[in-house]
Amino acid sequence: MVHSAYDCLELVSNFNGKIEAIQSYGSKLLLGCSDGSLRIYSPETESSDHSKPYLLEKNLTGFAKKPIVSMEVVESRELLLSLSESIAFHRLSSLETIAVITKAKGANVFCWDDRRGFLCFARQKRVCIFRHDGGRGFVEVKEFGVPDVVKSMSWCGENICLGIRREYMILNTSNGALSEVFTSGRLAPPLVVPLPSGELLLGKENIGVFVDQNGKLIPEGRILWSEAPLEVVIQKPYAIALLSRFVEIRSLRQPYPLIQTIVHRNVRHLCQSSNSVILALDNSIQGLFPVPLGAQIVQLTASGNFEEALSLCKLLPPEESSLRAAKEGSIHIRYAHYLFENGSYEDAMDHFLASQVDITYVLSLYPSIILPKTTIVHEPEKLDIERDASHLSRVSSGLSDDMEPSSSEESEALESKKTNHNMLMGLIKYLQKKRGNFIEKATAEGTEEVVLDAVGDSFASYNRFKKANKGRGNISVGSVARELAAILDTALLQALLLTGQTSAALELLRGVNYCDMKICEEILRKGNLNVALLELYKCKSLHRQALELLHKLVEESISSQSEITQRFKPEDIVEYLKPLCETDPILVLEFSMLVLESCPSQTIELFLSGNIPADMVNSYLKQHSPNMQARYLELMLAMNENAISGNLQNEMVNIYLSEVLDWHADLNAQQNWDEKTYTPTRKKLLSALEGISGYNPEVLLKRLPQDALYEERALLLGKMNQHELALALYVHKLHVPELALSYCDRVYESMHQPSVKNSRNIYLLLLQIYLNPRRTTASFENIISHLLLTSPSSAMSRVSSTSVKSKGGRGTKKIAEIEGAEDSKVSLSSTDSSKSDGDTDEFNEGGSTIMLDEVLDLLSRRWDRINGAQALKLLPRETKLQDLLSFLGPLLRKSSEMYRNYSVIKSLRQSENLQVKDELYSQRKSVVKVTGDSMCSLCRKKIGTSVFAVYPNGSTLVHFVCFKDSQNMKAVTKGTQLRKR
Repeated sequence: MVHSAYDCLELVSNFNGKIEAIQSYGSKLLLGCSDGSLRIYSPETESSDHSKPYLLEKNLTGFAKKPIVSMEVVESRELLLSLSESIAFHRLSSLETIAVITKAKGANVFCWDDRRGFLCFARQKRVCIFRHDGGRGFVEVKEFGVPDVVKSMSWCGENICLGIRREYMILNTSNGALSEVFTSGRLAPPLVVPLPSGELLLGKENIGVFVDQNGKLIPEGRILWSEAPLEVVIQKPYAIALLSRFVEIRSLRQPYPLIQTIVHRNVRHLCQSSNSVILALDNSIQGLFPVPLGAQIVQLTASGNFEEALSLCKLLPPEESSLRAAKEGSIHIRYAHYLFENGSYEDAMDHFLASQVDITYVLSLYPSIILPKTTIVHEPEKLDIERDASHLSRVSSGLSDDMEPSSSEESEALESKKTNHNMLMGLIKYLQKKRGNFIEKATAEGTEEVVLDAVGDSFASYNRFKKANKGRGNISVGSVARELAAILDTALLQALLLTGQTSAALELLRGVNYCDMKICEEILRKGNLNVALLELYKCKSLHRQALELLHKLVEESISSQSEITQRFKPEDIVEYLKPLCETDPILVLEFSMLVLESCPSQTIELFLSGNIPADMVNSYLKQHSPNMQARYLELMLAMNENAISGNLQNEMVNIYLSEVLDWHADLNAQQNWDEKTYTPTRKKLLSALEGISGYNPEVLLKRLPQDALYEERALLLGKMNQHELALALYVHKLHVPELALSYCDRVYESMHQPSVKNSRNIYLLLLQIYLNPRRTTASFENIISHLLLTSPSSAMSRVSSTSVKSKGGRGTKKIAEIEGAEDSKVSLSSTDSSKSDGDTDEFNEGGSTIMLDEVLDLLSRRWDRINGAQALKLLPRETKLQDLLSFLGPLLRKSSEMYRNYSVIKSLRQSENLQVKDELYSQRKSVVKVTGDSMCSLCRKKIGTSVFAVYPNGSTLVHFVCFKDSQNMKAVTKGTQLRKR
């Protein structure tokens, strides 16, 4: 016997007669005897301990003609059903017979459905169903045939479960169909017991099988009785079975353990009353009265049967909820300590979790876990478990002896290590289940303090919190939720690390956590867990410490030649710095200098993506890393041309120019200077001068030497729109016509605005330089020398005065007509005017060499960009037409094609004009019929003989006066709207 669930008391002694059926009604007992009499017993006096015996209140002889086989009390309808010779219905109050079902004569078993008022009984091989009509009568509903005599039956929903021969069947009451369930076995007859939930308990030998209302097995287990029961009574939470030699009581909770055994060899029947179970013996009546739940719970807890005790706690009445919670908590704690001591750590933690005990109480069982100093750990005093705690402390401490361990000691150490691991795994699961609620409360508490601080409440207390709590998880005085969250997270991190779950520890640190900074930092440093330490610094916003550690790890990874478990790269620093660009750009700049040389592209991309001002970055580089300044600026320019301002562009060009000037000075001192020598820096300078426009060309021009760096000078002059000077340098100083042609192409393609001077005459300027080499050389050298001493505006005025003058030549009229009206309208500047015959003769007499080959090459390659009429004016008269074939051929073809195209367009427009005129004439031919009934669409009056107007649709007629008024109103409305805008 596990514990005493029932107390057995004798209610009636020395009973004369044989009891065939027993029922209870309130405090009364109804006993049906073999002689057909009905005896009613009631307690002598009402008592709570049921110690008073029952006395015979009434003896109804002749209640039935034959022995009463079975009885059932229907309290909801105040009826008593009895089965003897037939089935009779009696009033409970007077036991008066109100109805007898004559068709039930010979019936051997019946069952009652109280919800619907249906009676089902079995007679021979027939099953009949009657319905109570609410008065004295019954109405037969249906009758079905069955294979054999029914030995046991019970309603199961709308159907009926029958025990026939040695098997169970479900009878469908709508159509009479029978479906087999399973056999009942050979040793015991069928036994059908209804459960309060609507399910059934069917007997199979010594096994009680649970089935649903359709006869399907319920996978909740089976009750294993000591032997096949004769009768079974259900009184939650127990099932009481009548066996041949004793009464057995088992729990209805899996695995249906044995609770109590009551030895009685002559028990005939069992009956459930309102608060007890009645046992009918041969010559006495005894009652099984349930022991109070509180007493049962105490018994079970003392005997170590905690599961059963917890199940009984759930049966305590709702009005005792506080008592129930206290008992459940106490049982959970005791059960948890019992499981913890026996090595079931995870189950123990589940019960600690259910007990709602403080986490410090649980963590006191783990002396290896270091907790924050501000935490007050409650010692487990009230349950007298000091001995268990000391035992656990010894277990978790491991080997403490310094002696050489023997083989047995090694096995003990291994077993202790395994035990420690299992203990910590149980703790991890416990803390993870508790963590969600703790973090939510801590976060809500922090949010509330921030809100109060924002509105001015508790300003001083929150200031104290901020001073004491620089990181996210540090503990604030008076912050209970954050204190508990810090304890939990600190313990959880240690448990994860002690069990080797580094990845889980990293996930904890990457999320919202309240780990104690000092304790966790020390643990991670001792364990050389650098990645976790980085995440700890990061979550506490200690970015400087994290970056210093990360830089140290990168240097160790680079310098170390041995195998390292995890190597760190400079890119890791860049990745760490990305989220800090908006919050702490100075820190980003400081640590980005450490990796700028090793991974410049990623670092510059960091500056760009982080929206750090380029001026700030450039200033910082200029001060701390000047050798990387130009690299940064050129990478910035390569990645995003718009991200670098004019000042930065000017500074980058000046850096390049300074390096080139130093290089030129060194070569010039060695007399090894060559204008056509290019270093990488000079190439960058030329590319920058050509590609960007944010620098100041005037300042840079003054820094150039007079006798070198002509290509740089030409580019600067081009930026100042001194195209003649630039072209003269390409032709006469560098002697590279291709560069001059490329320069003209760039100017032509970039200067498309009509207001830009010489935008269409740049090639003509080059022609003049080719045709007048000596004059342009002499004049341009003077101008270049003056540019170094005077302002650009005065120099530009001198350029215009030195241009070659020319007058209109002969023989160009037809060429101009071929070029088209648009090209002929382009006027030359003062430098493009034609020269007179006298000038040409004077030029030739001077002995100058005209660069005719270059002129012809230019005309043949850029014929589509040169004004043909103006070009022909500049050419000498001695030029042969054969040499101009490559220039005039495509030019004439293009002009002819344009002439044809314009002719087609002219014809199409003339045709369109004729179509419009034809449409106009057709519209003017429209006829409008005005009758005496014609109305004005505006004033709704008749047109009559007034002047009228017709809208374009041809059907809308209005007075002409109305039409004018409407037009005036529209004009006024439109003017008002314009004034409002």
